[in-house]
Amino acid sequence: MGGSAVGAEAKPVGDLTEAEARAELERLAGVLGAANVAYHTLDAPEISDAEYDALKQRNAGIEARFPALKREDSPSEQVGGALAEGFGKVRHAVRMLSLENGFSEEDIRDFDDRVRKYLGLAAKAELMFTAEPKIDGLSLSLRYEGGRLVQAATRGDGEVGENVTENARTIADIPREIPGAPEVLEVRGEVYMAHEDFAALNARQAEAGGKSFANPRNAAAGSLRQLDAEITRARPLKFFAYAWGELTEPLAETQMGAIGRLGSFGFVTNPLTRLCDGPDEMLATYREIEASRASLGYDIDGVVYKVDDLALQRRLGFRSTTPRWAIAHKFPAELAWTRLEAIDIQVGRTGALSPVARLLPVTVGGVVVSNATLHNEDYIAGRNARGEEIRGGKDIREGDWVQVYRAGDVIPKIADVDLSRRPEGAKPYVFPQTCPDCGSEAIREEGDAVRRCTGGLICPAQAVERLKHFVSRAAFDIEGLGAKQVEAFFNDEVLPIREPADIFTLAARDRSNPLQKLKNKEGWGETSAANLFRAIEEKRRIPLNRVIFALGIRHVGEVAAQDLARHYGTWEALTAAIDAARPAEARHGQAEAAVLAERQAAAEEGRRARVTETRTAVWEADPVLPAASVEAWNELIGIDGIGAVLAVSLVSAFHQEAERASIDRLVAELEIEPVVARGAVESPVAGKTLVFTGTLEKMTRAEAKARAEALGAKVAGSVSAKTDLLIAGPGAGSKATKAADLGVEVIDEDAWLALIGEA
Repeated sequence: MGGSAVGAEAKPVGDLTEAEARAELERLAGVLGAANVAYHTLDAPEISDAEYDALKQRNAGIEARFPALKREDSPSEQVGGALAEGFGKVRHAVRMLSLENGFSEEDIRDFDDRVRKYLGLAAKAELMFTAEPKIDGLSLSLRYEGGRLVQAATRGDGEVGENVTENARTIADIPREIPGAPEVLEVRGEVYMAHEDFAALNARQAEAGGKSFANPRNAAAGSLRQLDAEITRARPLKFFAYAWGELTEPLAETQMGAIGRLGSFGFVTNPLTRLCDGPDEMLATYREIEASRASLGYDIDGVVYKVDDLALQRRLGFRSTTPRWAIAHKFPAELAWTRLEAIDIQVGRTGALSPVARLLPVTVGGVVVSNATLHNEDYIAGRNARGEEIRGGKDIREGDWVQVYRAGDVIPKIADVDLSRRPEGAKPYVFPQTCPDCGSEAIREEGDAVRRCTGGLICPAQAVERLKHFVSRAAFDIEGLGAKQVEAFFNDEVLPIREPADIFTLAARDRSNPLQKLKNKEGWGETSAANLFRAIEEKRRIPLNRVIFALGIRHVGEVAAQDLARHYGTWEALTAAIDAARPAEARHGQAEAAVLAERQAAAEEGRRARVTETRTAVWEADPVLPAASVEAWNELIGIDGIGAVLAVSLVSAFHQEAERASIDRLVAELEIEPVVARGAVESPVAGKTLVFTGTLEKMTRAEAKARAEALGAKVAGSVSAKTDLLIAGPGAGSKATKAADLGVEVIDEDAWLALIGEA
C-alpha cells in the first residue's frame, strides 16, 4: 500500500489551508497510529520505512506551520507503539527513546553545530563522536541484578514495554550471567535476524505450510514476541548491544569505552562502530558503511552518531522524545527523473513568494509526485543563501528534466537537472518583482532568502491568511469560524469580513437587516448563526498573549507573544512601549541602512567593511533621539527571546497607518485580559531579573538560562534599572559598567553556582 498513505495528490504543506491542515493532521494521526501498531505491535508493517519517515516529516511540517493545531495524540510525541495482548507490562526505569533522523550531509553538519553551540564549543574544538550501523530490528532492554538476567522488555511506547524475559533467555547472544557486572545493569540493543537465517526460516515455513515473513525485521520481531518461548528458541535470533539504561555505577567515561565494556561482559557489539573526529569523519564512515551495506548479511537502514564523551551526553540531555546527543543518519530513499512543466508562485500569510515546481507526475518511493518545492529564487538560479554554486551552478528552467527526491521529507525536492535534455530555447526563469496576487512590489530584505509582498492588508493572499491565523486555535479560536468560513466571509458581498474587527461587528451588521442575512446564507440556519454570534461574543474577553499572537506579525509566534505579554502585562503598557520605541526603531533602520550601504560600497571596492560602532551606542550619543525612546527600545530588545529583528517587525507593524488603524478598530471591540509573569518557585533567585555576561566557564549560556528560569528567575538580555543581579564572567564589558552605574549587584560564576546550591 505504498502510495495510499500519503496520497497521489498530497498537497504541499505550504499550500494547505488551516481546515485542510486540521483534516490532514487527523488523517496522519490515524495512518501513523495504524503504522505504529502494524510495525511495533503486530510486526507486520504496511508501509515502507521511507514512507513512514515521510509521513512523520509531513506531520511535523504541518505542526510547525500550524502549531495551534497540534493534536494531543500527535505522532511527534509518540515513541514505539501499543503493547500486544498476552505479555506482562514492564515500566522502564529509564525511558527508551527514539532518535532524531537526518537525511543529508547538511543535517549532520547542523547536528554537529547544534551540539557545539549548546556546549559552548568552538567550531575547531575537538568533539568526538561514535558512528555505528543502525540495525533494522526490534529494540530490547535486558536488566541484570547481581550479574543475573532477571528481566527483558521490548521498547513498547518508550515508558512501558512487554515482558519477554523467557524468550530473551533463548537467544545465544544474550548472556544469562555476567561476572563483575554492576549491581544493576540494563543493557539495550537490537534483536535481529541474519539474511542467511531468514532465508532458511522462510524455507522451513514454506515446507511446513506456515506463514512466510516479508523481511528479516518482521521475522525477528515476530519470533521474539511469541507467547511460547519454545517457538522463539527454534528461531535463529541474534542481538547487538549498543546502549544501556539504569546503572548503579558507570560503565566508562566514553561511549566507545562503554561499548568495549559491554563486549567484555560477553555481549556482541558491532565491529563497524568507529570513533570520529567531527562531521567529515562521520560522513566518511557513513559512506563506508553504506558501501558495505549489501554484504553485511543483516539489514541496516542508516548510521547512528553519538557524542562520545558521556559527561557531555549528560550535559546535552534530552528533548521530549529524543536525546540531543545522538542522531540517526538514514539512507536515502528512491530518486526519479521527470519533466518540470511550469513554475508557479504562491503567496503566503507573511507575503512570502514561494516557487513551486509543477511536474509531469512520477512515482517516487511509492508515491505519485506532481509538485516539488523550489525553495526560493537563489535555489532556482543554482546558488545557496551564501551565493555559492549548488548543482554545479546549473539553474532550473521550465521544460527541464529534473531529478526529484523525497528522502525523509513529504514535500518532494529537486536534486539535479539534466542539461543534455534541456529543450532548445528554454529561457532562464525570471523571478517576479511584484506580487502575483495584488501587484504590489515584492522586495527582498538584506540577508533574507525570501522575497515578500509589501501589500499587507490590501493583498488578498495575506488578508485571507491573516484572518485564518487570527481565528486559529492558539489565537482567538472562535468555534464555528474556521478557515473555510473565513474564506467564504472574506468573499461575501453582503456580510464581508475583511479585517479582524469585522468579526466582532458581524452580529450588529446582520441584525440591522430584518431578514437576518446570515441565517439565510447557504450552509447557515438560525441555530448555527446564533451559535456563531455567541462564540464570537465569548471571545471578546481574551488574554493579552493571544491577541498579540493573533495579529500575525512577522516573527511574533506563540512563545514571543507570551514573552511580550508576561513582560508588559497589559495592552496599554505594550502599546505605550511600542509607541515610545518608535523613534529608536526608526533610528535602528537608518543605522541598518548605513551599515548595508557601507558593506555595499566595500564590496564594490573589493574590500571588507569595517563596522565597529554598536548601534545602541550610536543612538545613546544621538542628541536628537529622546532618552525615553532609547530606554523603551532597549527594554524591548532586552526581553529574553525578543531581539532586534522581532522588535523591528513589531514596532514597524504598529506604525503602519492602515495596519494600526485596523488593530485599533479590533481592540475597541475587545476586553483584553492582563497576563501576569510566571508564578515564582522557592529559590534564592525566584522572581528576580538576571543578566548573564562575559564568558561562563562551567556552564554555557543556554544551560545557565535554563537553570535560572527553572528556579523562577527571569533572564533578560540587557542591563536596566529593573535588573536585580548581573552574573559576569571573564570578558564582561559594557553590561558590567552599566550595572555598576545603576547600582546593580554583580557576582561571578562561582558565586552564582554557590547561590543556587550547585557549587
